[in-house]
Amino acid sequence: MWASCRRLRALRHWSYERRETALCALSLLLVCVLSACAFVLPAALLLPLAGLNGLLVIHGLLRRGSIWGVLKLGLVQLSITLSLYLILYGVEHLAQGAVVVARIILATIPGWWLCLTAAPERIGEVLSAFLPTKWAFVVAASLSLLPYMADEIREIYQIQCLRGARITPKALRNPKNWSELVYCVLFPVLIQLLKLSRQMAVAAQSRHFGLAQRPTHWHSPRDKND
Repeated sequence: MWASCRRLRALRHWSYERRETALCALSLLLVCVLSACAFVLPAALLLPLAGLNGLLVIHGLLRRGSIWGVLKLGLVQLSITLSLYLILYGVEHLAQGAVVVARIILATIPGWWLCLTAAPERIGEVLSAFLPTKWAFVVAASLSLLPYMADEIREIYQIQCLRGARITPKALRNPKNWSELVYCVLFPVLIQLLKLSRQMAVAAQSRHFGLAQRPTHWHSPRDKND
């Protein structure tokens, strides 16, 4: 009797893990389709696509996600793109520049939603079905680091502003200060990324990653809590 109960419990746990993996696979497929549609669909069909992305935004906000980073990225991209279109093509082509920025934002929102809804270990498990294990690990680890790197960029930016760097939104209106943004923010972020990737490589190597022919995938207890 006790053995049958344990067997039934293990079967339920196994089916739960398979269901979570299947949902993650469907989420990855949905994200790829929506991101591709953002670039290939004609401008007339971008409004229905924006409606679908709006549903993803609502679901992400319900899961306590923050869309502010995507909005700031869109505003920066919009200002830069419209400035370049104004300089190169004139006022009559500003609408085309706005459409380009809209496509970029619509392609970014599904990835933001995926980072909120899918655990990195589930993404790695799905990707390992058709990618080499090491490549699947790299992609899953990169997605899991996006929220962390967003916090790092924010901290580096605030520290550089306190040091007197001319990288405030008002100062960046002058193109002469754009190079200071590169030296004060982008280069430190790149160095931090290289340092973090080295730490992750050492951690994976210390756990003998890549030595097993059929690697296992960790099913975190937090998946059940979510």
